[in-house]
Formats: sequence, structure tokens, C-alpha cells
Amino acid sequence: MTITDEADAPLVNDTTFKAAAHARYAALRERGPVQRVSQPNGLHLYLVLDYELGRAALTHPDLMKDPDIARAALDAAGVTSYQGRGQGLGANMLMADPPDHARLRGPVARSFTPRRVEALRPRIQEIADELIDAIEAKAAAGEPIDLVEDFTAPLPVMVICELLGVPLDAQADFRRWTLAAVAGSSSAPSAVQREGALALNAYFAELLAAKSKEPGEDLLSALVRLNEQDEDALNDEELLGTAVILLIAGHETTVNLLGNAMAALLDHPDQAALLRERPELLPGAVEEFLRFDAPVDQTPLRFAARDVELGGVLIPKGSVVTVSLGAVGRDPATGAGEGGLDVTRTDGRHLSFGHGIHYCVGAPLARLEGVVALGTLLRRLPDLALTGDYADLAWTPSGIMHGPLALPVRIAP
Repeated sequence: MTITDEADAPLVNDTTFKAAAHARYAALRERGPVQRVSQPNGLHLYLVLDYELGRAALTHPDLMKDPDIARAALDAAGVTSYQGRGQGLGANMLMADPPDHARLRGPVARSFTPRRVEALRPRIQEIADELIDAIEAKAAAGEPIDLVEDFTAPLPVMVICELLGVPLDAQADFRRWTLAAVAGSSSAPSAVQREGALALNAYFAELLAAKSKEPGEDLLSALVRLNEQDEDALNDEELLGTAVILLIAGHETTVNLLGNAMAALLDHPDQAALLRERPELLPGAVEEFLRFDAPVDQTPLRFAARDVELGGVLIPKGSVVTVSLGAVGRDPATGAGEGGLDVTRTDGRHLSFGHGIHYCVGAPLARLEGVVALGTLLRRLPDLALTGDYADLAWTPSGIMHGPLALPVRIAP
């Protein structure tokens, strides 16, 4: 089947869609597992909503990362994320095809082995406790508490900044720049997206130059040394793109993982109570949160290098394709898809860390941060409650991300 009528392409990723994404995805899936959709920026693409087809799309050799395959469509829509040479998110493993992908990923992957990540547990615990100490002080002073501002956003930023060797003095700027830079499929003006990407590039270009002169023991210093010692390693453009994407992927996804999880638990107090009673469930519960509300709502774009058939739909050469990770976790065909939140679930399947060669290199760190951060919140602040209704929460406008912009809470007496 070929889908050709762009006028009939449903609009996704606008504010209305994001506010009711799961219901909208379910309605789209009823039309078929692969849908031709449009974004507010005018970009038309094929959206995969089915779990098994999502796995197939993420490993399909003809659905590639090279944006030049669809350059005209991207430029017409003002998508700045796929510009190189310090203008977009740059040259990095997330946007690379083989063989460059393995070369770009290898040096980074060595810093995210399970053993090295586990060694970070004491520091993550320390950060979580420090943030909760500050929340308790705010509560005692009668000040309002926003779990995103006070906990779920700063914790991943502090962790990734310490790992990369990035000073924390620009922490608030990182959040603002990142939200702007990844807003490429939303209704945000392209100038805003470009400003965020340029700010990140400028900051890291200066930081990498400083580390070249005075390297430390951090990951970015190690990449700089590799860049200087091995001509086959990352070049300057790839080093910059890698630094930018490590900051974005290393904190924004976990911000949303923690925010989505706490929003779900505040909306399901029985599940929160169960986790407090049985903290040994936390590792499995993190997988359930990833399935129930994927922090990355849609994968970075892929581009059809030739005609591709997926789920009975012919995707023409040069087309843009993305997988809805938010939809595939609730695909009824998985068995768990139609079920509600269940922190005891053992049969849930999700693709929230991707699949295939682009599987998230930081997945072990995100999982550890989820277990430590959520467990500490539940243990130390057992009486948290939303100050408003779950239905009134505002969600990030970025098409690629999904998470609450704020979680106003009170500590119940």
C-alpha cells in the first residue's frame, strides 16, 4: 500500500497532540501501524506505531541516518538539528551510519560499562540526598516545590556534568538550550531551535579548547586526548558533536524518565505505596515507567535510501521516517500495552532506549539514576502529592521528547 495524500496526513507534535499523546497514538494506530503524518514545521514523515515494526525500522539497513537523503525536505521545514559544522547537533554517533558509527561510539561506550556506571552509585545517592535536603528546607519555609526544577532536572544534569567534566555554572542554560535545540518538530520557531544549537556548540567549543590546554580526568578530556593522539579517532567536528550530544542525551532523557515516573506515581498512589513497601521492585519498575511513558517520544529521524516496505506500506526513497517510542510501549500486541501502570510487571516490552546499533550507550546510567533517585524520593518524601490535577500538567513541546515541564507538589501533613 502506498500512502500519497499529504493533505490527509494527521498533524502530530503540536501542543494539543502532546497533551493527549497516548490517546492520539491509539487513534492513529487504528488507521494502521505505519502512518503518513505532518508536523507543525511542515515536515511530512512516516510514523511507526507498532512494536515489532518499530524494531524492524530501527535495524533496517535502508533506513539510514544520512540527512542528505532528504535534505530538501528538512531545509524546507527549517529542521536545524541535522546541520553539521557546528550549526546543528553536529557529527555524532546518534546521527551516523556504519562504519563511522562504530568509530564514534567506541570511545564513549568504554565509559558507560556496567562496572564503571555502578561506581557512580554513591555519588548519585549523595546528589539525591542533597537535593531532597533542599526540598525539605523549602517546605519548612513555606516555599513552593516543583519536582522538575528542584529534583528531576538538576540531578541528571549534575551527574552528566561531573562525568563529562563540565562546570555546573551553566546548568540553567543547558536546560534552556537543550529544550530549544531539540524542538525541531514542534511549533517552536526555527530561529529558537538554531539559537539553542548554536549556544551549545559555542559553549562546548570553548570548553574543549580549554581541556586541550589543561586536561582533567573526565570523559571529555579523554576524548580530547584521543583526538590529539590518533588521527583515525574523532576529528574536531566530531569531537564537538559528540560533546553536545552527550550532554543532551545524558541529561534530558533522564530528566523526562524521572519526571514521567513521578508524574505517574503521583497519579497512582497505590503504585507508589507498593514501591515504598517493596523497594526491591524498583529496577523492574523503572522498565515499567519506560514502557508506560517513554522519555523519548519519537526517535531521531531516519531517511529511506531506497523504497522500503514496512507493515504493508510502501515508503518511497527519500522519505523521512520515525518510530513513536511512546506508542510502541502501549502497543496492544505486546500483551502489556493495554494495561495500566503496574510496577510489578515482568512482561512489559519497550524500545525506550532504542534497538540495534543505536541502542542508548547511556542506558546503564539512566537505569541507575532511576533506581537511586526514585527510591530516595519515595523513602524520604513519602507524603508527596500534586498541588493540582494530573490532567492539567504541561508537557515539553519538543516532538522528540516527552516529559512534564513542571511537577508542583506539596508535602502532605
